Amino acid sequence: MEWNTLLRMPMTVLLVLAGILLLATLVQLVVLRRHLHAGRRFAASWRALLCLVCFALTLLLAGTGYALRGYRLLGEEAPVVDIDAHILSPQRWALTLTWPDGSTRQLQLYGDDWRVEAIVLKWKLPALLAGVPPLYRLDRLSGRYDDPAQEAEAPRTVISFSEAGAFDLLNLHKQYPQWLPEVDTVYGSGAFLPLVDQGHYSVSLMRTGALVARPDEATERRINQPLGG
Repeated sequence: MEWNTLLRMPMTVLLVLAGILLLATLVQLVVLRRHLHAGRRFAASWRALLCLVCFALTLLLAGTGYALRGYRLLGEEAPVVDIDAHILSPQRWALTLTWPDGSTRQLQLYGDDWRVEAIVLKWKLPALLAGVPPLYRLDRLSGRYDDPAQEAEAPRTVISFSEAGAFDLLNLHKQYPQWLPEVDTVYGSGAFLPLVDQGHYSVSLMRTGALVARPDEATERRINQPLGG
């Protein structure tokens, strides 16, 4: 993973800061031990307090970083994922997903279209006025049928991209909103496009939280052909 990608992940920054504070805690423990051996109790008590503060901040930063796994900073327009599609049988597709950091994932999808959704976390005042950028993470990919009746009966595919599980900033905000009063949760609008064989699609997220899906030129020509060409 490239450094510019890592720096767009708040988890990375928080875990680095937690590591620095952990080193500071260990240094203070060494100094505390020296004060205790020298019989300087007053100086040792201050070092003990400083150790506790550093360790508490270390746990706070590490826990917050863990809760932000999968989230990235949102710029003016952030590339989210590229999708390549190949048909296996009618309404059954093999998809290859490629993330901006170069990682890939292969999966199968049922339907006539693919649909992707993302979660965007915006901030309330005063964080908004301070210029803190929104955070986002890809939430799920699903198949979609053109016929609503078939949608209710045919096999469906829903793939989750959540990494943090229950210990996620979104879940924490829902369960303990008083802990995160500055968080304003926004679900980014989903985007979907028809599936065609050898199709290539790019998905981006606008700063407003809207997902934008774009086929390349060859894919757009296939989409516009009768029956998807």
